[in-house]
Amino acid sequence: MLLLGHLHGFSSCIEKERKALLELKKFVMSRCEECEYDSVLPTWTNDTKSDCCQWENIKCNRTSRRLTGLSIYTSYYLEISLLNLSLLHPFEEVRSLDLSNSRLNGLVDDVEGYKSLRRLRNLQILNFSSNEFNNSIFPFLNAATSLTTLSLRRNNMYGPIPLKELKNLTNLELLDLSGNRIDGSMPVREFPYLKKLKALDLRLKNLTNLEVLSLGYNYFDGPIPIEVFCEMKNLQELDLRGINFVVASSPSNIYHCQIIALKAFSRSIHLPTSQSSSLEKIPNFLMYQKNLHVVDLSGNRISGIIPTWLLENNPELEVLQLKNNSFTIFQMPTSVHNLQVLDFSENNIGGLFPDNFGRVLPNLLSHNKFSGHFLPRQTNFTSLIVLRINNNLFTGKIGVGLLTLVDLCILDMSNNFLEGPIPDTFLGSIQILDLRNNKLSGNIPQFVDTQDISFLLLRGNSLTGYIPSTLCEFSKMRLLDLSDNKLNGFIPSCFNNLSFGLARKEEITNYYVAVALESFYLGFYKSTFVVENFRLDYSNYFEIDVKFATKQRYDSYIGAFQFSEGTLNSMYGLDLSSNELSGVIPAELGDLFKLRALNLSHNFLSSHIPDSFSKLQDIESLDLSYNMLQGSIPHQLTNLTSLAVFNVSYNNLSGIIPQGKQFNTFDENSYLGNPLLCGPPTDTSCETKKNSEENANGGEEDDKEVAIDMLVFYWSTAATYVTALIGILVLMCVDCSWRRAWLRLVDAFIASAKSKLA
Repeated sequence: MLLLGHLHGFSSCIEKERKALLELKKFVMSRCEECEYDSVLPTWTNDTKSDCCQWENIKCNRTSRRLTGLSIYTSYYLEISLLNLSLLHPFEEVRSLDLSNSRLNGLVDDVEGYKSLRRLRNLQILNFSSNEFNNSIFPFLNAATSLTTLSLRRNNMYGPIPLKELKNLTNLELLDLSGNRIDGSMPVREFPYLKKLKALDLRLKNLTNLEVLSLGYNYFDGPIPIEVFCEMKNLQELDLRGINFVVASSPSNIYHCQIIALKAFSRSIHLPTSQSSSLEKIPNFLMYQKNLHVVDLSGNRISGIIPTWLLENNPELEVLQLKNNSFTIFQMPTSVHNLQVLDFSENNIGGLFPDNFGRVLPNLLSHNKFSGHFLPRQTNFTSLIVLRINNNLFTGKIGVGLLTLVDLCILDMSNNFLEGPIPDTFLGSIQILDLRNNKLSGNIPQFVDTQDISFLLLRGNSLTGYIPSTLCEFSKMRLLDLSDNKLNGFIPSCFNNLSFGLARKEEITNYYVAVALESFYLGFYKSTFVVENFRLDYSNYFEIDVKFATKQRYDSYIGAFQFSEGTLNSMYGLDLSSNELSGVIPAELGDLFKLRALNLSHNFLSSHIPDSFSKLQDIESLDLSYNMLQGSIPHQLTNLTSLAVFNVSYNNLSGIIPQGKQFNTFDENSYLGNPLLCGPPTDTSCETKKNSEENANGGEEDDKEVAIDMLVFYWSTAATYVTALIGILVLMCVDCSWRRAWLRLVDAFIASAKSKLA
């Protein structure tokens, strides 16, 4: 019996921890006004038969069934709140806690105070990134002495770094304080407290075990001499973006530096011989580097020839970022190189596209002046993941050579002069396809075997025909832009099958556990649950910038390659404007309640505005202008509390304009060209319109009354005539003296009349 009980005890999670998880869910629910219980962490249920080790965002020890990894991430918008650390005390063996993106602004524990985290003796990884924490949490963190990884990036930390308050974290190997308001001088004397630190998103030279150092985007006083980093024998990645640094005047001071990855992106990087606000030439010390893997010199004013000698000197170079400079000449390397990312976009490089480019290098080429046909007939882009040739002068058709790019995920060919049809088959790995503002024609293809596409941007071409229903099969769609073409027919009602953020539960779990919880951009580990060997992750160099029309303007939405960060991660939009679409607006579009922008303007849509649009709770921009819509504006739309732009101008709408909440913020420009609409903010009074309608109705009633009086007159006259005739006939049938006298009188009258006429 004891053995059976023992086995039963390990068949599922610990009851104390299951109850604690449900308390955590209540804490999350209490901060979300619009959340339903089953929509937030839906697998976390009160069902006692449910094994909490199988719940989403949970990891347990296979033997003890104790919880070892926990995340409370949710995509819902939460109110800012303090976190009571006592909620975490039941998880005695937890090794990894991910509380990122939870809108927490402080820690409390009324019983144990600052010592609260000492209860979690096995805690190694703590992710507090993207919250609202300030310096007040440092005393709490100092009690978590078992921590090896701590992320506090993108919070409200300010002032000098109070490392004294973390002096007990002697096991700490990775500390991330990036994206805060750290300023002042560096606390050099305090760093020796953290003797095991291997990755620091700040600084310093006497940390000989340091492998990753990021000083980017802070406000340190004074320049930092770059030769100080050469003292760090194990340093592999150095990030100086946004920092004033000084390049050594003598190369002999730094020739022995063996930094694998160097990033220097800033308007405030200075050479000792220059007073300019940015670099104007390649730093000399790069000539002595032989093992670089990453070089980023974007956003400066470096001119002349692209430094392809960096490829010759560094055979293991994988990323070379030179965008947004003033380079004018590109010379092909003399030998094949394994470079994965070469970005010299936004320079002044022109001329014909090199024929052997695909054989030698994969590339990012946007915002230059290349001309000619693309792609060359013989290419070798087999490992290419991102291809951006936008904003050039390329002509011709989209070549079938693209179909050989088996790993291609992002293809941006926008703002060129490409012609002809879009190929019917793209590779299944495509996630972003941007062909906007070309001269493409024909129908929108079926896009066979392209189910992973998330961004389909075809604006500003000459595409014709119907919108194919096969687009409804794109279950991962985020942005769909088909505007400014010549499309006709109806809007497919099956568009509600497009996800626009409404992924299935298993897709949401996989996405956020595998991507959003992948944590620090330093690439130190793959999972928040299991620390793996140190590695460099170059996926972060694939930054994505997608422009989409919302709120009556074009905005840029920026995200990382896997969309785990940035505004692009939360943007969902549908733009079908400026076409020749007709018919009714499908009510099914109201099911896309994660949409933030919906633009159906400048078409020939008719009928009514669907009441189902009231379900678009996240909508920020709704444009239905320049159509032929009729009827009234549904009053339910006043419940759209996120709506910032609403435009129904130039339709045939009528009735009273709804008021309340967001609708009180819209001016008359939202309703122009609808003469039958009344009420604020227009100048047309609904009372005046009502009186005029009543007067019109009164005249109609008078006409009706006259018509009724004449009808009564006709009927009464006919009845009188018939009654008199019947009476006379009846009297003539009765034999009496007065009848005979009457007949004699009539006979006499007739005889007299005849004599007079004769």
